[in-house]
Amino acid sequence: MERNEQLHEEAEETIDQINKKTGRNMPQAIATGAALVTLIVACLLLSVDLFVLLVVMFMILALWELRVDFATVGLHLPVFMLWLCSSFTLIATYYSPYHLITMSLSIIVSIILVAIAASAKISVGNRLSLAVAGKLSNTDASARLESSFNHEGGEQHHSRLSHVAVSVLTVLYIPLLASCVIISLTFNGHPIAHAIMLVFLPALSDTGGLFAGAWLGKHKLSPRISPKKSVEGLVGSMLFAMAGAFAVFACTYDASKWATRWWVPIVAGILIGAVGTFGDLCASMLKRDIGIKDMGHLLKGHGGVMDRVDSILMSAPFTCALLWITGL
Repeated sequence: MERNEQLHEEAEETIDQINKKTGRNMPQAIATGAALVTLIVACLLLSVDLFVLLVVMFMILALWELRVDFATVGLHLPVFMLWLCSSFTLIATYYSPYHLITMSLSIIVSIILVAIAASAKISVGNRLSLAVAGKLSNTDASARLESSFNHEGGEQHHSRLSHVAVSVLTVLYIPLLASCVIISLTFNGHPIAHAIMLVFLPALSDTGGLFAGAWLGKHKLSPRISPKKSVEGLVGSMLFAMAGAFAVFACTYDASKWATRWWVPIVAGILIGAVGTFGDLCASMLKRDIGIKDMGHLLKGHGGVMDRVDSILMSAPFTCALLWITGL
């Protein structure tokens, strides 16, 4: 009995050490990750249309998280208009026979409508205020002190141009980049393989970077923006993404494709690892600038939806372009 208690205590200490190194609750993160993988795979196997709707749902949640995050520093996002424009852009891009043209026109119209809505600065109900209060109560005080919005004058007021600029940036960040995930489903007849490449490989890259950084990380990549990121973690991200790309290619393409395009998984791994890490750093820089730790708390062990999809969004246009240019 005492032996079992000792082993249990040692296991808890080991888990605590891993949690401190990775900066997250690993048992929760693994359970949440497994649930997300199951949900995405189920949608892909049942119908690609369901996967498209799943992407739309995640983007709606991500937009709400961004609205709350920016509201903590007094910046307004017209979330209802963003929801409408983003949903229309993603769905129209997939179902239109002219995918790229439809995406481009939808993004242009979205920018105009969102800019108008942002300048009006209309807010309905008190749900946002409650969400902001909850976010601030769970935010570390030192993070708020390091924020560039920290000042002695209390609540900060921004010009209408600031609200418009942040809203337009959100359009370019979420629906535009997410449209690249949708477009990848529409060419060369391999929608499931393309979806796995664009969604799972960045996640696999994150996992590789997490473990390589936790066990081998000694050389900091950008200590000011993200102290836990390391050069070893970046290499691990590339290698894991590369291994995943080789696995997807082996299960999807025949020998004739491999003979002339064997180098594509290597390039894909390097691209996804590098760009995904850059996306994580951009998100970390945004969080540090605003003065928050996580974008949200919807995914246990992962923070918010934006914390999970930032690397996917940043790497999507590069991976999509690589698959289209190489005819895969």
